[in-house]
Amino acid sequence: MLRETVIILVSAIVLSLLVKTFLVQAFFIPSQSMHDTLIERDRILVSKLTPGPLDLRRGDIVVFKDPGGWLPAVAAPEPGAVQGAVNSALTYIGLYPADANEHLVKRLIGLPGDHVACAGAGEPITVNGVPVEEPYLANGVLPSDMAFDITVPDNSIWVMGDNRSHSSDSRYNQGKPGGGSVPIDNVVGMAFVTVWPIERIELLRNPTSTFADVPVRP
Repeated sequence: MLRETVIILVSAIVLSLLVKTFLVQAFFIPSQSMHDTLIERDRILVSKLTPGPLDLRRGDIVVFKDPGGWLPAVAAPEPGAVQGAVNSALTYIGLYPADANEHLVKRLIGLPGDHVACAGAGEPITVNGVPVEEPYLANGVLPSDMAFDITVPDNSIWVMGDNRSHSSDSRYNQGKPGGGSVPIDNVVGMAFVTVWPIERIELLRNPTSTFADVPVRP
């Protein structure tokens, strides 16, 4: 019985590690930048097949590593030796959601080569010259509080939070590495479901109609 128990536990850990490495990883939402789609303390699952076997699409919610200087240097409180070791082990095998110490969650607005712009407060976002209606925006917020006009570099994406007035996204990081765009190599995956708390369990669907009229290139 002891041998069988050990085999089952080891198999479960190996399977979980394989799933986390190649298929799915859990993440924790720490801020209000994606309201009302995602709120503080939501747990989400992220598909690591995108990008990869599956292509990124405008409208996807993506998790990505900080390209450099997007996140403030805030020291996280130490959980203690035992709890820290347990958390690290569970995070490593994918059973505990990774926090946002090195990652951000935003919505993909522009693909490589896209021309993304906004004429100013109250004006819609345009992608390759086509204005887009964004049903996922937080209640009462404008598409952008500032004007901008960029062409997304090759192998990069342009991302924005759904809560535009409270999101330090591509618009506000244009003076940092990448000019506000995020290298595709930094993308961990695409969020596809909220799994916690129970009352917020739901699929995170891509709003395909929002970008349906946008041409592939300007």
